[in-house]
Amino acid sequence: MPQASPRGTYLQVSESLRQKIRKGSIAEALPSEAELMRVYGVGRSTVGRALAVLKAEGLIESHQGAGWYVAGTGDRRPLVERVTELLRAAGVKVGDPFPSENELCERFGVSRTAVRSAIAQMEGQGLVGMGASRRREVRALPPNDKDS
Repeated sequence: MPQASPRGTYLQVSESLRQKIRKGSIAEALPSEAELMRVYGVGRSTVGRALAVLKAEGLIESHQGAGWYVAGTGDRRPLVERVTELLRAAGVKVGDPFPSENELCERFGVSRTAVRSAIAQMEGQGLVGMGASRRREVRALPPNDKDS
């Protein structure tokens, strides 16, 4: 970010994001807050204020566990559902390795916090657990809603 007063930095970040959305370089999901902090070289509160401005304008919307999206776009299903769908599509079986946190962050464009929350939910449902190699593995897959 160009040098500016600390009070106006969030406005510069929001304007930059607004322009990227208008030009189409951000068409659906916004980068994670951690990624925005890294890209713009600012703190969490500055990113939060910038996103709040865009949300107040109706340009973006957030969904718990799914991230920030350009209003009216994107897959807003809970991350657990999206991960489960990914596992099914990949033909994963019980006992197979579970994707790493990094893989899931990159695949879904969400923060590590969101991924860890989804994994915790899946562990609580008995879908994922630690294997003998100290790596998470698939323990079960929930029934496919389409099979019901």
